[in-house]
Amino acid sequence: MPGLAQTTNLKMKNMLAPYPNQVSYLTLSDTIELAYMDEGTGDETLIFIHGLASYNTAWEHVFGNLSKNYRCVAVDLPGYGRSSKGCYPSTMSFYADIIAQMIKKLRLKNVVLVGHSMGGQIAITTTLNYPEKVSKLVLLAPAGFETFNEDDRKAITSFYTVESILNASDEQIRTNFKYNFYNMPAYIDKLIQERIAMAEASDFELYCHSVVNGVHGMLDEPVFNRLKEIEKESLVLYGANDFLIPNKLLHPSLTTSSVGRSGADQMQNCQLKFIDECGHFMQLEKPAEVISEIRHFLKN
Repeated sequence: MPGLAQTTNLKMKNMLAPYPNQVSYLTLSDTIELAYMDEGTGDETLIFIHGLASYNTAWEHVFGNLSKNYRCVAVDLPGYGRSSKGCYPSTMSFYADIIAQMIKKLRLKNVVLVGHSMGGQIAITTTLNYPEKVSKLVLLAPAGFETFNEDDRKAITSFYTVESILNASDEQIRTNFKYNFYNMPAYIDKLIQERIAMAEASDFELYCHSVVNGVHGMLDEPVFNRLKEIEKESLVLYGANDFLIPNKLLHPSLTTSSVGRSGADQMQNCQLKFIDECGHFMQLEKPAEVISEIRHFLKN
């Protein structure tokens, strides 16, 4: 890829802080090595799918607790975290196929997909494309419930560019993190510092392409009109004070509540819950409440 940053010889996966659990690797093709955490045992297997520009640390405050009663598998999607970096399409179908391959190779049974934000739309797409591989759905602030017209699409894609991510200042990075929270916990500062340091990785530009392609992927494969096809028992959680859903600039008249209800009402067997005083990155801001809702949903 022309212009690939070469500021250091370190790959991104070697610059990240240690994950809270041991990292395993799964080869899915000659070019994709998937990093994941795999802990716990139980009758059900929870697969955690992170959101846009995120990776496995998104789950560090819920993973350990839930792994006491369930087998928990948290994946770094290709292009993110410790997984391979490359010129991937980053479509929802591409990621759904990755999840399906992982389920098959690890021989996972009774799979509950737990997806956050873009990971929620990936979980929905996986369920639509591979219904036989999924038993239940847990969607945290899922993308895909809010719909966008062509003018919206142009506005969003003009904002998310590789150059804007490459050239983001430290202050812009901090501000972007703050938008994810109602009251940002102090421990998020370590993630901010890690994101700032990531810009020095030799494969950082490939990561930037994954983020931008992910934005296009969500817009190019909308799921709202197919939500009525989902028969799986589902839990949808939103932070009542989500600043990112809905898009405040494009849809000022919408609320998080209206977006959540519009999507949940389409699904055949869905519980919708809102967590008070909580923003978009709910599993980091209110992990105890998220754990409680998931346990109640799974009856354990």
